[in-house]
Amino acid sequence: MSQSIRTPLMFALVALLFILQGSTDWWIFAGSWNASLAILNMALVSAVMALGVNLQWGYAGLFNVGVMGFVALGGLATVLVSMPPTPGAWSAGGFKIIAGLVLGAATIVLMIWQFKHMTKGRRRNLIMLATLIAGFFLFRWIFDAGVAGVEAVNPAQTGYLGGLNPGGQDNYRAHGYMTLLAWPVGGLLAAGAAWIVGKTALGLRSDYLAIATLGIAEIIVAIIKNEDWMARGVKNVIGLPRPVPYEVDLQRSADFVAKADALGMNVTTASTIAVKLSYSVLFTVVLIVLIVLAQLSLHSPWGRMMRAIRDNEVAAQAMGKNVTGRHLQIFILGSALCGLAGAMMTTLDGQLTPGTYQPLRYTFLIWVMVIVGGSGNNLGAVLGGFLIWFLWIQVEPIGYWAMTLVTSGLADGSALKTHLLDSAAHMRLFSMGVILLLVLRFSPRGLIPEK
Repeated sequence: MSQSIRTPLMFALVALLFILQGSTDWWIFAGSWNASLAILNMALVSAVMALGVNLQWGYAGLFNVGVMGFVALGGLATVLVSMPPTPGAWSAGGFKIIAGLVLGAATIVLMIWQFKHMTKGRRRNLIMLATLIAGFFLFRWIFDAGVAGVEAVNPAQTGYLGGLNPGGQDNYRAHGYMTLLAWPVGGLLAAGAAWIVGKTALGLRSDYLAIATLGIAEIIVAIIKNEDWMARGVKNVIGLPRPVPYEVDLQRSADFVAKADALGMNVTTASTIAVKLSYSVLFTVVLIVLIVLAQLSLHSPWGRMMRAIRDNEVAAQAMGKNVTGRHLQIFILGSALCGLAGAMMTTLDGQLTPGTYQPLRYTFLIWVMVIVGGSGNNLGAVLGGFLIWFLWIQVEPIGYWAMTLVTSGLADGSALKTHLLDSAAHMRLFSMGVILLLVLRFSPRGLIPEK
């Protein structure tokens, strides 16, 4: 089957899964459009993440397993932009925190200057050591005082600096557009972190790069969890403003109630579907724009250069290409997409919960999406995002159906039958492994392989 036929056919089959999920309760399907749209929205976000990883791995062969760190930075950006400032927090210690961070950065810059411009020897080493010690203690003296002040401001409800929303504590939800502004900020924040990571780690071999990116991602998540002044840490920030209407507002609208009645729908169900559908439209627009840009870059001279570097770095260097510079470039771009996806996901959840940033969900699963869909193919990565997320959510009904089939010959009340049926809910990892093995066996280059 030619790829021009295979690609639309694969997308049509995946679309059919979502249609069946919403329209029928046959077999494993729920027969609920609310359930279908809920899966679709996270699938759209996952597709953006998969696209970012595909840029790094499919274009340049960079093995980044620190996806969750950049996703977490995107979520942090949503809080920093869309939430209102906490009353009294800046005067209590916010300016001290900023001053401490600036002082810490200035200490590092000064040490770099000393290393580059002073004569090598014992004198330089002693001056750098003195700069480090003095800068560290001064930084902690100012920074810690600021943190203590901010975290003491109404810690049960706030205890953090807040964001940039102009609505204040009472009217910030009316400024839902601030959440949309947070999405590109999330991408920029992740890109900035990727530049720092890339400068320090991209000289490593693929396996060491993977270890380094995983470690740095864990550091990022640990900082977000423990620095309460930034985003409340594990106490979570809830009630983020929405870029779409609230269900309760739709239910109070006479026009919306009339439209729901005309469609023969319960107004509560109609409002939840309308909200989820609004998110779907927003996420789809973002994904389409990113796919178009990714495809244009793939078929440009830059894209051909990146694939040439991926296939043979030595030959590319011999042709005068700056391999390290291009690797840094693509690493930043891919990480920016992960940060954008993290901001979108936090917007969809309506809260920032750092405790949920687990490697399984944001690294292993995204890599499975890229491999199953087809690494090196942007449309393949997107397809993998839709398919794998749908299967990830539907594993429990699929597992229960499979276990029912397997145990159909056993007597009701059998201890083995009861155990197997109760274990159906825990088949996610096993199922993902089986799917990955089947794809690698029968289509090792993915469902939509690179041309």
